[in-house]
Amino acid sequence: MSGKQLWVGVLAVVTMLAVSAAAQDEKNELTGMIGRTIISDQGIKGANYFNPFVRSGKGLSFEVNYARKFIATQIFSLAGEVPVVFNPDEDLNAGADIVPVDYSAFFITPSARLNLFPTTAFSPWISFGGGFGHFGENKTLIYGGANPGKSKTTGVIQAGIGLDVKVWHRFSIRGEARDFWSGEPDFPLAATGKTRQHNYFVAGGVIWRF
Repeated sequence: MSGKQLWVGVLAVVTMLAVSAAAQDEKNELTGMIGRTIISDQGIKGANYFNPFVRSGKGLSFEVNYARKFIATQIFSLAGEVPVVFNPDEDLNAGADIVPVDYSAFFITPSARLNLFPTTAFSPWISFGGGFGHFGENKTLIYGGANPGKSKTTGVIQAGIGLDVKVWHRFSIRGEARDFWSGEPDFPLAATGKTRQHNYFVAGGVIWRF
């Protein structure tokens, strides 16, 4: 074997090892997101006053997400992720003194995420999983009364779609929409006849791969 062939072989091996190491290094992701939580208005059973609905604001919400890839090809990748979403101030309104001023909520839902074309600049994905959430209610009703409702922990199912866009080295930006299907907060004075609600989280943020 000539010296030139030897160096070509060494370079090829080093290149493969470098690519393999880089792939190993980038199996982990840490993501920070900011967005809004959107909850549909719900009618109050038996109400005979103006504005007979529980109306929710669009609470400013935050997500921290850790993910690790288990399978990675040029066509798709499969990762386990743990989205943690916190909504610190979900304002409420109704036509009577029957709901708290606001409540806080968080959701923790370990999930599986499938990305398409993960090695390209644009990678769409879907996510599905489940976990739990917690609602912490204000002790005061919207017109000053004492809130008889209690804080509550609930099971949650999460489903989401999104798009990752590579921007620089190990950093990407992400846009996403997730539905956290949870139990309802405890509103004993405002019976809606429902036991669960959709918490739609729409957000954008930054991914760091390492």
